[in-house]
Amino acid sequence: MLKFTIRRLLVTFPQLVVLSVLVFIMGSLMPGDALSGLIDPTIPREAIEAKREALGLNNPWYIQYRDWVFAMFQGDFGNSIFHQRPVLDVIGDRLLNTIWLSLFSTVLIYLLGLPLGLVSGRYNDSLLDTTITGYTYLGFATPQFIFGLVLLWIFGYNLGWFPTGGSVGPGIEPGTLDYVLSKMNHLVLPSFAIALIGLVGTVQYLRSGIIETKQKDFIVLARAKGVNESAVYNRHIFRNSILPIAAFFGYEIVALLGGSIFIEMIYSYPGMGRLFLDSISTRDFSVANVLILFYGFMAIVGALLSDIILSIVDPRIRIK
Repeated sequence: MLKFTIRRLLVTFPQLVVLSVLVFIMGSLMPGDALSGLIDPTIPREAIEAKREALGLNNPWYIQYRDWVFAMFQGDFGNSIFHQRPVLDVIGDRLLNTIWLSLFSTVLIYLLGLPLGLVSGRYNDSLLDTTITGYTYLGFATPQFIFGLVLLWIFGYNLGWFPTGGSVGPGIEPGTLDYVLSKMNHLVLPSFAIALIGLVGTVQYLRSGIIETKQKDFIVLARAKGVNESAVYNRHIFRNSILPIAAFFGYEIVALLGGSIFIEMIYSYPGMGRLFLDSISTRDFSVANVLILFYGFMAIVGALLSDIILSIVDPRIRIK
């Protein structure tokens, strides 16, 4: 396992280099730069060009890339021209919000998805199974933002049970109990909007796995020996059926950490997904490049995490 982890992390470096180069090339092909939307038309053209020259925006992309890489190795990830702050400070503010949203969404996905998948697979072809499967088909066919808008309209605007935007109430002091409660209250609607779509894959994978596994010879043998039905499902069927879900667990965590752009836009939630979209639209490539490298690294870590979890769930799988 240790050798596999080290080898996988070593492969990460050239992948991130190629990814960062591609990002810089595509960024250089886009019209305008980070100053394009911030320039006061009354400023003389000479002053604007001097500012671009001072920021290195007139240099070829490979010179800008070299300077960025050298600075990054020294711990300087650059400054956001749009936000007028260090990149790490801008990302740090949004990263914490995304972690909260990802945590709540993941808990809801598995808290709801696992029991639904277990019931649907155990009692397949029943009315209950038909209802659950019907919902999963609806979830597969419905875009995520539709669920977000429906929840916002019903529980936000009509009933007024939950906030309709932001990540915390105004004027609440950070670190207090009211601050934590406000954070959780603002997370309910966006988390459910993500989870109600995210759980459909978990339900379908688990249902298919249970239906297939309960027809295996070792399950028939266990029942013939008089093993309790609950023990058959908990010890044998469920454990073997959960392997596909364990295999994709790491990828799902990474996807949630990337942020759900549509949900964050609907609920005005200041997360990583919305920051990435804003950095592209404002040509703030200092932020966009760091975010893309972060996503690339997290994708590799997610694949590694999935392999480790899979080997823990099924000890027959050995990673060397």
